[in-house]
Amino acid sequence: MTTFKEAQRSRSKPVARSNVPYKPRKSVSKGEALLENHLNALRIPFTKEFRFYPDRKWQADFRIDDMPILVEVEGGVFSNGRHTRGEGYTKDCEKYSAAAVNGWYVIRGTTAQIKAGLVIQWIEALIKRLRGG
Repeated sequence: MTTFKEAQRSRSKPVARSNVPYKPRKSVSKGEALLENHLNALRIPFTKEFRFYPDRKWQADFRIDDMPILVEVEGGVFSNGRHTRGEGYTKDCEKYSAAAVNGWYVIRGTTAQIKAGLVIQWIEALIKRLRGG
């Protein structure tokens, strides 16, 4: 008697394999896309995926150009994502502390806070304060 799996194996065709290594693309989260729209609407110049620390591969989601401001969109906070588990949270603490020690202001927010307009308000308030206003 032939099992279902054995029957599948006998009918399956060989799969062509590519020699080109797979490079996964980082998809843009809803929060990042929305914050990008807010920044563009207010004409606040920014750089995405900014590498702020020369000795590590740390990147911030956004850097406000000509300002010492980094913005991080925290994902997965309600789904037990990387930012809320022990190891991920510890690594985030190290990253954000290194940024602060090197003179960066770090604004962190969730997608819900971006949708509510809080993150863009924080960015505007910090820009105003840094410009002396």
